[in-house]
Amino acid sequence: MKFLVRERVFDIGDDFWVTDEQGSKVFWVDGKALRLRTTFELKDPRGNVLMVIRKKLFKVRDQMRVEHDGKTVATVRKRLFNPIRDKLEVEIEGGPDWEVVGSFFDKEYTIGDKEGTVAVVSRKWFRMRDTYAVDVNTHRHDLGGDPALVLAVAVAVDALTGDDGDDD
Repeated sequence: MKFLVRERVFDIGDDFWVTDEQGSKVFWVDGKALRLRTTFELKDPRGNVLMVIRKKLFKVRDQMRVEHDGKTVATVRKRLFNPIRDKLEVEIEGGPDWEVVGSFFDKEYTIGDKEGTVAVVSRKWFRMRDTYAVDVNTHRHDLGGDPALVLAVAVAVDALTGDDGDDD
């Protein structure tokens, strides 16, 4: 199932809607402005918090935690250095770890594990720089088929690899 992420370029707090293929609003990403560390909340259309995405401070490698009901369900980490290709690691609690590979600057990457593809993230179908698609493999019957978790990981990847000049 494809989800369309439309970030607002000039919005304080990085708030934006995620829609499905039919254009229905499915998730609201609420960026928390004026916080010591980068924080987002992934909410359903009624405003219920589904996931919280937070940057961990004072770590050797940049990383963000994805939490559900106060418990960490995933940790997204930058690799120390890899001159061959861009790559992030996602440690999944209670499941196989995921690997994120591709071009983060271009928002063209794949999330996968030993079972196969979890999601494909692509901006190539859109002319607007602030829009990209996340095609979640919802046919999976494990955590890789959970759209909320996959979208939370995509938000974390975007926050860790943003255009702020500190990419590895």
